[in-house]
Amino acid sequence: MAHVSLPHDAKAGPTKSEVRAVLLSKLDLTPTDHFAEVGSCTGAVTVEAARRAGRVTALERKPERVETSRKNLAANEVGGSVELRESEAPEGLPTDADALFLGGSRNYEAVLDHAVEHRIDRVVMNVSRLEVAGAATAAFRERGLLDEVVQFQVSHGYELAGATSFDSQNPVYMLVGGAGEVAADGGKAAMDDGGAATDGGETSTDGDERVRGTERSPGDSTGGGRR
Repeated sequence: MAHVSLPHDAKAGPTKSEVRAVLLSKLDLTPTDHFAEVGSCTGAVTVEAARRAGRVTALERKPERVETSRKNLAANEVGGSVELRESEAPEGLPTDADALFLGGSRNYEAVLDHAVEHRIDRVVMNVSRLEVAGAATAAFRERGLLDEVVQFQVSHGYELAGATSFDSQNPVYMLVGGAGEVAADGGKAAMDDGGAATDGGETSTDGDERVRGTERSPGDSTGGGRR
């Protein structure tokens, strides 16, 4: 994977390279694809997508993050095929996207409805909290979008007392699917026999979760026991 330069940062931080690697393998972008992103933040995923897809439309509701994304796109010499939109989702989403990435849980059910309505072939959503993952999994199932849920955790080694210890990041839940084969009924006929999942039936209250692979457990500012 080519290096991504991110000289400009945002409070939420970038999606980490290991998470991006899995994400991009699931999206399987090609030069003929139109890729849509909800929540560009620092533009890390935007840059990676622009190197693969023919067109990229990236939404970001916060103006300071739009500017950060714009600067990082310029630093990586990409941008000709990228349209940055300061907009909420799903209102600002294109209607002809082939692949869609949701970097957070804000308005995600409405975004999934958009994916079904416009038959977006590949849809991936990253989640970091178990309860939100449960609710999002149910939402994917209800719409006939769900292919798989992948959970993984990245740990980075560091030297400790002349040996190697590991600094563990929080797990990432990646929901993968698409609406390419969804029926006209919105996918309800494609639900599993058991119906929608009952765990995690309540969505996040802050509505602005982003998965960056850097979150720490409460009360642990150093992470992974590192001192």
